[in-house]
Amino acid sequence: MLTCIKLYKDKKVRGLSFVHIAYFTAWGYWNIHYYPHLGQWVSFAGGLGVVLVNTLWLAMLIWYIRKERNDKNSIS
Repeated sequence: MLTCIKLYKDKKVRGLSFVHIAYFTAWGYWNIHYYPHLGQWVSFAGGLGVVLVNTLWLAMLIWYIRKERNDKNSIS
């Protein structure tokens, strides 16, 4: 959650690739699908929290990357 707050304040993405966050977010979605089948409800709850924050962070990364690219193209 702190990374989301920091990104919101900075409104810039530097030195970070969204591919890595996308991979771990997808893995998190797999976990929240898989944990209930194992009866691991506490892990499911924790995984749900992680996947929600990762999804928010990924969406913010993509938003600010696209915004910066659009701003550069409009200036040129």
